[in-house]
Formats: sequence, C-alpha cells, structure tokens
Amino acid sequence: MERTKEHTRRRNKRSHGEHNNVVSIDRLSDLPDAILYHILSFLPTQKSISTSVLARRWRYLWAYVPTLDFRHENQEIIERVMILHKVQTISTFRLFHYSDCSNYRLETWITFAITRNVQKLQLLFHLTKFELPRCLFTCKTLVDLRLNYFGIIPMSRLVCLPHLKILHLICVQYKADEALPRLLASCPVLEELEIESCMDSFSSKISSPTIKRLTLSFPAPDRSNNCYTLEINTPALVYLRLVAGVHDHIKSGALTSLTEADIHFYKVHKQRGFVRFRYVPEFINRLCSVKFLKLNLAYYKKTVDSKFSLWTASNFRNLTKLELTAHCSFLSEFLANADNLEILIFQEFYKEGGWIEPPQRMATCILSHLRVIKLVNVKGKTQDFEIIRYLLKNAKLLERIEISHPVYRDTKKKARLVGRIGLFERGSKAYEIAFVPINRDGAASSQILKYRRLN
Repeated sequence: MERTKEHTRRRNKRSHGEHNNVVSIDRLSDLPDAILYHILSFLPTQKSISTSVLARRWRYLWAYVPTLDFRHENQEIIERVMILHKVQTISTFRLFHYSDCSNYRLETWITFAITRNVQKLQLLFHLTKFELPRCLFTCKTLVDLRLNYFGIIPMSRLVCLPHLKILHLICVQYKADEALPRLLASCPVLEELEIESCMDSFSSKISSPTIKRLTLSFPAPDRSNNCYTLEINTPALVYLRLVAGVHDHIKSGALTSLTEADIHFYKVHKQRGFVRFRYVPEFINRLCSVKFLKLNLAYYKKTVDSKFSLWTASNFRNLTKLELTAHCSFLSEFLANADNLEILIFQEFYKEGGWIEPPQRMATCILSHLRVIKLVNVKGKTQDFEIIRYLLKNAKLLERIEISHPVYRDTKKKARLVGRIGLFERGSKAYEIAFVPINRDGAASSQILKYRRLN
C-alpha cells in the first residue's frame, strides 16, 4: 500500500510540471505496481529478479510478484528467493529441477508453496520414487496440479482437494492400482485430467461425474506380456484423447456428452492372441455421439481381417468431421453410418484388399452433406482410384477435394495421376480440386496444382 501511495505522489509531481522541460520515455515505470507485478509474472523468476537493476523503484518489485517460476536454478538461490518473497498467496509455483536434491529439500519447497495458498503447482523432476508430502493432497486452495516425472501417488484416505479443476500426472508412480481412483474421488470439481504412463503395465479405473477433458497415453511396453487395463466412467466428458495399443483393454461407459475425440491405436510387434482386440471396435462404437473424430488404426492387416471384418459401425449421426487413418473397409463403414459428415480426411494404411462401396441407400452423407475431402499420401494404386472415383461421382455438394501425393521426379507419373482423375464422372456441379506434392518429411511442396471443375 505504501509503495503504491509513494508511486502515485511521484507521478502527480511529474504531471504538475516538476519535469516540464524533460520528456519522460520510461512509460513502463509509470504504470501502477499491480500492472508491473502482472507483467513480471510472465517471466521466469530469475529474469524477474534481474529487472531490479533497472531503477530504484524496480529493486524489490520481483518480491511482490504472485508467480514463482524456477527453471534449473541453484538450490541455494531457490531457498534465498523463498525467504525474500513477500506475497502470501502464490498464484503459480513452477519448479523444474534435474540435479540431485534431498527429499527434505523437496518437501520443504512443496510445503512452502502449500503454506502460501498456492493455486497452480507444476513440478518437473526426474525423481519418480519420491514420497509426496501429505499436505499436497489436502491443499484447499489448489486449482491446477501438474506432476511430471515426479512422485508417488499415495494410497492415503486423507485426501481432499476441494477446488482442484486440472490434474496432469505425467510418468508418475502409483502406490497401488487403487491410488488413482481414490485420488479422483477426492476431487469433486475436477474438469481436466491428463495421464501418461511410463510403467510396463497399468490397471485402474477413471471415474468422475465432472471430468470434461481427458487425455490418456499408454506407450508400448518393453515386454510383450505386459498391457494396460483401464475402465472409464466419465458421463460429462466432452473431449477425449487416447493413445494405446490394440492389445490394451480399454473399457468405457456411456459417452453421450462427448463431442470431440482423438484416438490412436498403435501396432504391436508381437501379437498376443486376438482375444483383447475385440475391445477396440467396441470402444470405437462408444464414440458415436462425437462431432469431430480423429481415428488412427495403425496395426497389422492380420488384425483387421481377424477382428474387424465383421465390424459394423454404430450410427455416428452427429459426426461432421472425420480424420481417418485405416484400412479402406473402415472408410466404407463410416460413410454408411455418418449421415451428416461434411469434412473427410483419409489416409489408407493398408493396401491389401479391395475397396468395397457402401450400399448407395446408406451413404446419405455423400449425397447430401459432404463438402470437403482430403486424401493423404495417394500413390496411384488401383483402389486409390476406386475410392476417388466413388467420392467424386456421389458427392453432390462437394466444394473442394485435395489429393496429396509423393513428389514425383518423373513428371509423367504425376500427369497420369492428374489425367486419370480428371476423366472421372463428377456429381458436384462446381468444385475445386488440388494436387499437393508431399516431401518425405511430410511437408507440402510449393508446386500445387489447382483446378476449378464446372459441369
């Protein structure tokens, strides 16, 4: 308060002519303290402290900034800053530290943040065996908690985080399989959850009536006999991102509120029997309420034949945008069951097996809604042309189709690709077609051909 009054008196003196003959160029120092604190809060703490040499007024401004952001600083410097810091309510406490550090010091730093009523806490260490202090899980002011490669989630029943809305657990350890469900049960207003597991196996439940955004990532295990088993019960979920193997057992309850999903099932190098693979199509059908779906099914053709040959998609009546990387049989199923599809991005992952057109009476989206098509990495195979022929013939409202293809050194190959597609029957009265060469790194070449087709 005294600092603000003193600054106001100085500013008033200048405005009344104390420096009439000098034009002030230090507009930043003329700002109120509260605004300067806010500006400094965007800097790492070490840089914020360095501003103390700018002028006398700036000497202790950093000590009133509500954010502490330490990035690989010396341990003695961190503790010195904590002693001199004046703010009793910390909005953000961020600590990235890779060097060796005692458990006592770590617990002291975390406890300091908790006692200062921290709202956002982000910790990044390469120390997964550290027992997190109990006070962290009973902090009543914490709104955002992010743990990266740090700490063990305890089994304690004394967990209460009444205001926590965002929780990120990246490569942390769990005392037991029940540790995560107990933690989530103690977060009554949690809205966003991100989990990335670095363990060889993981089995747990994610159950919450309030979570709206969920991100799950389970990397391929080192040993072929390990997998992840997860049950999801989040009826309020709006956004879902999942990276898992086709061998993992992902089970979900109703997802009626879901509007956007980004799903990537990666392949496994050693198939373990096909019993678990049947859960993948069941899980995909749980996504039937989404408006935007990105689906990557990059696994062996053998798996597709064994478990997906009889797959029938649910009615994706709300789906308006689909980004699909899969065997062409999946595309046929979606076209037959997504009546309101407007934007289609498709990359065929397997070239074996032919394209089968969906029944004409079922592909309603093709006839009445599909406006934009993007086909990725088209190599001029027979079924590539079959798919393009079908889409151009039946998409009555098509506005634009983009066909990306490898960069051809032989210009005749590209000419044959363009020429053959140009002869296909067209259902839309007017649309733009673009041929986009793609380099090996996936970047688009500048040599893009565009044509405007008019019937």
